[in-house]
Amino acid sequence: MLPSVTFLDLETTGTSPLKDRITEIALVRFDHGVETARWQTLVNPGMPIPAFIQSLTGIDDAMVQHAPSFADVAGQLLAFLDGTVLAAHNVRFDHGFLKAELKRMGITLQQKVLCTVKLSRLLYPQHFSHGIDAIVARHHIEGLARHRAMGDVEAVLIMLADARRELGEAAVQAAAEKLMSAPVLPGHVDASLVGELPEAPGVYWFCGENDQRLYIGKAINVRARVFSHFGREASAQEKRMAQEIKRFEWIPVAGELSAVLLESRLLKTHQPVYQRQKRYAQPLYSWQIDSQAQPNVHLLDLDEIDSARTEHLFGMFKSKRQATEALRKIAELNQLCLKELGLEPGRPGACQAYPLRRCKGVCCGQESTVMHTLRLQQAMMAHKLRPWPYAGKIGIEEYNLDNDLRQIHVFEYWTYLGTADSDESMQVLLAQTATHKFALETYKLLLKILPQKKTRVLNLAEVRF
Repeated sequence: MLPSVTFLDLETTGTSPLKDRITEIALVRFDHGVETARWQTLVNPGMPIPAFIQSLTGIDDAMVQHAPSFADVAGQLLAFLDGTVLAAHNVRFDHGFLKAELKRMGITLQQKVLCTVKLSRLLYPQHFSHGIDAIVARHHIEGLARHRAMGDVEAVLIMLADARRELGEAAVQAAAEKLMSAPVLPGHVDASLVGELPEAPGVYWFCGENDQRLYIGKAINVRARVFSHFGREASAQEKRMAQEIKRFEWIPVAGELSAVLLESRLLKTHQPVYQRQKRYAQPLYSWQIDSQAQPNVHLLDLDEIDSARTEHLFGMFKSKRQATEALRKIAELNQLCLKELGLEPGRPGACQAYPLRRCKGVCCGQESTVMHTLRLQQAMMAHKLRPWPYAGKIGIEEYNLDNDLRQIHVFEYWTYLGTADSDESMQVLLAQTATHKFALETYKLLLKILPQKKTRVLNLAEVRF
């Protein structure tokens, strides 16, 4: 399939590479299609194995009590991996644990990897599920120790043997090569950073001469997103930018919301060279209805909008002209008086629309001002901004297993106040007196994520890190 590939599986005490440890390693190495090594060992994790994991894998504390530690077997493991591609089912999980264990020893693992879940999807696209259980059922595999490291490795090997027989060696090799054909960084970029790129959420940026920010982006998988800028599908602008990149950096975050908020802040602060066409101080206008005023609607600009009183605002418009045209259209559809709305000169007598029966006559005493205002409010209801649905500040929590990062984003009256990742930073945000300046992007973002079941809204008085 590949010149040299090692199929590996780990059993662990849990799912977090930063908190949990390895309990078993199994691998089979192939060189030029021939099996050249097969190795497995239990590993003493140096911590209790949770009861749930014991029942799942069959590996208990007694079994690993006298097993070697990871440090004891690390040299042997690295020898097996030397010069090969590391292949695993959901390789991100196994690779992450190996990197974390080796990092504790002061070793940086830089290994090419191949995900056999993705390989199965390419080979068998007609099937929905590609987990080990699905593969065992689909390929009628019997007699393997499921949820033990070597058993899971052998399940993958049987699947690939069936694929060679059913689809041909060339098809399997082409699928593997497709997954391995990652874009190559330009030669002038420091490639030593590549091994550290996380397959986890984050915000990244490219720097050019004199540390100037060229581009800032966000991603659920930083590694994949960074490489996408240098692939065959890269745009002309990306290819031009690639020639200017001297280095790149990134900040890990806990999830998608964290990435959106951090990217937005960094874009406004740095205004990268290749993103300056974006406008970060865009005008914003909204209509406010006041039955006691004349005219009874008033256009407010962004600086006048208090996000604590959004229930009195109607519509969000990027210009006065856009706001006026929208109100004029609403008036025409609902027989509202343009003169009463301030869209027609206030000369004595009926407005121009009244003789044409496009106005019900508030301008000439045929309709009361109260009734006209009620009809205006009803017509504008579809454009009404939402009131803040909470009593005060809220926190939205995100947690990521891959980097063991927990972040809580604090909002009040549609205003983003900041992000806390410790008790100390949370106390600062709780004590903060907010200026409720309306931000359309924050308003739209919260309208999108608050109704989602996965969104965790917290009572900040009870939050502890």
